[in-house]
Amino acid sequence: MFSGIVEDIGSVRALEKKDKGVLLKIGVRKIDAGELGLGESVAVNGVCLTVVSAGDGSFSVDASHETLSRTNLSGLRTGSGVNLERSLRVGDRMGGHIVTGHVDGVGLVQSITPVGESKVFSFSIPASLAKYVVEKGSVAVDGVSLTVNSVKDTEFSVNIIPYTLRETTFSEFRRGREVNIECDIIGKYVEKMLSGANVPAEGSPVRKKL
Repeated sequence: MFSGIVEDIGSVRALEKKDKGVLLKIGVRKIDAGELGLGESVAVNGVCLTVVSAGDGSFSVDASHETLSRTNLSGLRTGSGVNLERSLRVGDRMGGHIVTGHVDGVGLVQSITPVGESKVFSFSIPASLAKYVVEKGSVAVDGVSLTVNSVKDTEFSVNIIPYTLRETTFSEFRRGREVNIECDIIGKYVEKMLSGANVPAEGSPVRKKL
């Protein structure tokens, strides 16, 4: 579980192709790689991945074929910058919102408009995700917890302040760039409960006979 508050901008040091996947070695600046434990979860551009080795200013994670096919990690190259966040600990402040690290889909940067010292970014998303993005609600873009400014059909916009531009990869965004989108999980739970999908009929047995 994460909060969408980026701790560090990492840099891809190496990519090793494996059977239907890739091993990513990521260098860190602020995060102490020596404190990362094997099996620990780290969000890389908002994707929850498991640490398989760590030390000497870097850590490595495996990205499966399934992960590569559903996120923008397939487009990473040596030197690419990535947003990093370690998993939350019990008692941590929830500075952003509940982020699971399970990306819902890939969006595209449509426009970047300077507004004072900030910049307004507009993104297009798959139609299947549009219903989960609401004005003044929360959304994670490449692992960054953001408040939605406006929504129109399959596009939404967010305002990025100078601090966020400096401390995340948003400063590298250009029109047409692919970004990982994770919608607020609360909306998905509400939809499931209201639809009654996969809910046993009243009086039906819960346990199945073997």
